[in-house]
Amino acid sequence: MEEQIFDLISHGGDAKAYAYEALKAAKENKMQEADELLNKSQEELNVAHATQTKLIQAEINGEDLKISLLLIHAEDHLMAAISERNLIKEMIELIKLIYNK
Repeated sequence: MEEQIFDLISHGGDAKAYAYEALKAAKENKMQEADELLNKSQEELNVAHATQTKLIQAEINGEDLKISLLLIHAEDHLMAAISERNLIKEMIELIKLIYNK
């Protein structure tokens, strides 16, 4: 289970990093690069979400999952990455509007 927990942390962190790189690219008016980085961010979130789904399904199927502080941290980390990516995506859309004027 620890391996899955670290997958959540790792892929969530990579997703967040790609999202912030995308924001930086957008601020430099490199919109294609920003879009590509946002796509990479989403790909990382997809991997993390698949791991999260496996853990949830295991619990639903009656497996005794030990809820640890590390698991709570991983979930918090993933949810923050998702929220930040969503906000950054909207910020990039606003930047695109500014540059297109």
